[in-house]
Amino acid sequence: MEEFMRYYEKVYTQMYRTAFYYMRNRQEAEDAVQDAVLIAYEKFYQLRDKEKFAPWIMQILVNRCRKRMKDWFRREEDIEDLSASLQRELSKETDLAMASTVKQVFWELKEEERCIVALSVFGGYTSQEIAKILNRNHSTIRSRYRRALQKMRKKLEV
Repeated sequence: MEEFMRYYEKVYTQMYRTAFYYMRNRQEAEDAVQDAVLIAYEKFYQLRDKEKFAPWIMQILVNRCRKRMKDWFRREEDIEDLSASLQRELSKETDLAMASTVKQVFWELKEEERCIVALSVFGGYTSQEIAKILNRNHSTIRSRYRRALQKMRKKLEV
């Protein structure tokens, strides 16, 4: 348990940022991180190279976020159903319309592109680290990241 905690302490802020970017909801992000940590703790003994803990647990987190998003988007929630506290939180957004547009454009990206952008922008991972997490070539990650940002920029300019 102590060994797991030492590794976890190094990545928990990145995990939360990444989950929050994916989920755009504090509670859902916390739940996703909690799920990922529980799974990682239960399977920690299977991790042969402990130095690869960060990419390993981030991959678990990304998978949990994907699963939660699928479940989340299957439910249709109306803005009137939101609690008063969430409505106050939303009203604090400086430009809700722009945030909504960016989110919509983000969701129009392919799943792998969304993952790469999220890990880079909010997770703070380099393209080499993302390549390890996603088991892809480093140059592939760089080009897909660049193309994803170009797609988003092009759609936002319209």
